Amino acid sequence: MSSPHIHSGSSSVTMMLQVMLALLPATLVAVWLFGWLALLQISTCMAAAIGFEWLLLRVMKRSLAPLFDGSAALTGLFLALVLPAAAPWWVALVGALAAISLGKQLYGGLGYNPFNPALAARVILLVSFPLQMTTWLLPLPIAGGADLTDLTTAATIFFNGIAATGQPFDAVTMATPLGYVKTALHSGIPVPQSLASYHYSALAALVGNEGGSMGETSALALLLGGVYLLRRRVISWHIPLAFLATVAVMAAVSHLLNPDRFASATFHLLAGGLMLCAFFMATDPVTSPVAPRGQLLFGIGCGVLTWVIRNFGSYPEGAMFAVVLMNCVVPLLDRHFRPPVYGHRS
Repeated sequence: MSSPHIHSGSSSVTMMLQVMLALLPATLVAVWLFGWLALLQISTCMAAAIGFEWLLLRVMKRSLAPLFDGSAALTGLFLALVLPAAAPWWVALVGALAAISLGKQLYGGLGYNPFNPALAARVILLVSFPLQMTTWLLPLPIAGGADLTDLTTAATIFFNGIAATGQPFDAVTMATPLGYVKTALHSGIPVPQSLASYHYSALAALVGNEGGSMGETSALALLLGGVYLLRRRVISWHIPLAFLATVAVMAAVSHLLNPDRFASATFHLLAGGLMLCAFFMATDPVTSPVAPRGQLLFGIGCGVLTWVIRNFGSYPEGAMFAVVLMNCVVPLLDRHFRPPVYGHRS
């Protein structure tokens, strides 16, 4: 009998389903925080991603089989979770088109893309439409925001913008902790004072009761999903641990040396899209290194870039830019850290 003799039973479909299941806690938190608006964003992004995949496959005269591997649906879900709840419908469509065309099919489809499609789309949208991509709605548990449990209000924001609700812009939006701290620092306000005026709470950051993209705010929900992926062996521990540990060490040392200039390790670990990137984006098997040593270096690089961009860059969040930049180094890491060939003696 010819090799291979053992099959793991895994497939692209089962892997996509497992990742979507791991994203379920973050998705449910997004619905809890943003009500009908979250459901509108998620359904639009997923439907658009599948629709654009079908269209591009037809235009390029390729097989429609990739429509059924679950990758387009997962890309749409990822895209929705990295969008602000207040992002208008056309941003969701442009993002889905960019993810499927520029992030995936341009390179030949699943397995050939150098970047995570949803992550590439998020970067494109942030650079192209900074206002729409940095408008953060007050979550439902915070009093005074828009009533997102009302479908009419949610649909009005989604299709016509916040102004169409008749509510003052500043009354229904808030800054993210990362953005607030960076703005305050530019005004000469030290970190402890800015966090106090923001009424920052680590517990709120853990459960997601603060400003941010729909699927990024709850560190706890993302951590639960990451643990599930680790237990199911969909991902390995190398990249998440190296990524998070690097950010934590750099933040802790800098905070110890200058607490007025640098936030604590806890703040950085719970803030922004770090957990989402560490467990879901950076571990993408197509766009991350194969060998364990390469994965550790990849995670360390992501952590260093995240901390540097957050503290010295123009954007308050750096996790997604860090992953995209490190994706460019993956071929080099794979070349120098090739896994040993079974049966080969070095």
